Amino acid sequence: MNSISKWLLAAVLATPFGAVIAQDKPYPDRPVRIIVPYPPGGAPDLLARMLSTFVKEGRNWNVVVDNKPGAGGNLALDLAAKARPDGYTLVIGQTDNVALNPLVYSKLSYDPDRDLEPVGLIAKGTLVLVVRASSPFKTLGEVIEVARTQPGKISFATPGYGTSAHILHEIWERASNIKLAHIPYKGSAFALPDLLGGQIDLYIGSIPTLKGQIESGVIRALAVTGTERAASLRNVPTFAEAGVTGVDMASAFGLLLPRGTPADITLKWNTAINEMLKSPEARGKIVGMGADPLGGSSQEMRELFARDRTRYEKVIRAANIKLD
Repeated sequence: MNSISKWLLAAVLATPFGAVIAQDKPYPDRPVRIIVPYPPGGAPDLLARMLSTFVKEGRNWNVVVDNKPGAGGNLALDLAAKARPDGYTLVIGQTDNVALNPLVYSKLSYDPDRDLEPVGLIAKGTLVLVVRASSPFKTLGEVIEVARTQPGKISFATPGYGTSAHILHEIWERASNIKLAHIPYKGSAFALPDLLGGQIDLYIGSIPTLKGQIESGVIRALAVTGTERAASLRNVPTFAEAGVTGVDMASAFGLLLPRGTPADITLKWNTAINEMLKSPEARGKIVGMGADPLGGSSQEMRELFARDRTRYEKVIRAANIKLD
């Protein structure tokens, strides 16, 4: 009887119905990894940890945040693109590495459109132009006046060559008919000491990165790059309010999965993002770090990055911005 029972069980498992029974495990039944393309402490890292806490408390999902900085975000996205599409590896993508890197890097080991699946947008952060507290520049207009009469005199630093800040610099120069001395750094950690020490005149970076120094008074914000004032910097005008139109840029952050991940898993994570963003506490934390909550469908995320790539491609080509 025992051998007959074993034979019947084997026969059932061999059928499609049996396969469903054998594979019908709750998702996730083991820890999920969210790869962050940058070091701990920045906006992508904070958003990933916020989401991991939310799904742990609300759904009892175990999530490990794995920081993999390098190559302008390409290292992390490549790891995710090559991961098994089973829902256990995700990555935080943003405008710089999803929309811009395919334009500025001549060769990529992955294709974000072909190899990665958008899940949902979490937040966006505009850039902010800052000077040290002792700088003679009090307004954007004063900077532009000197830059026009003395081309190349004012040094303008960005977090790196080919970043959204660099591209915004090119847009600003064309919009204002000015010439700045661009100095690309390898992140704000290297640029800010030189700004405070007077080695550079201007720096532009993300609000979440610079908000603490602005609030402490060691640096002064001159303008933000959004179409409207940032919720966390209400007293700082936009470039448009300061008289420079067309200089608006925001870096959007969202979650990506390897292409081929089952649609129901993508939907689970999209639902989790949107539910988290309904929470006043979560929205408050995002605004507090200097970003704006987003949300929406995976299709909206795909369309946003596609629009950004189309919008900035002309600028990148005209300025011949290339990384190898």
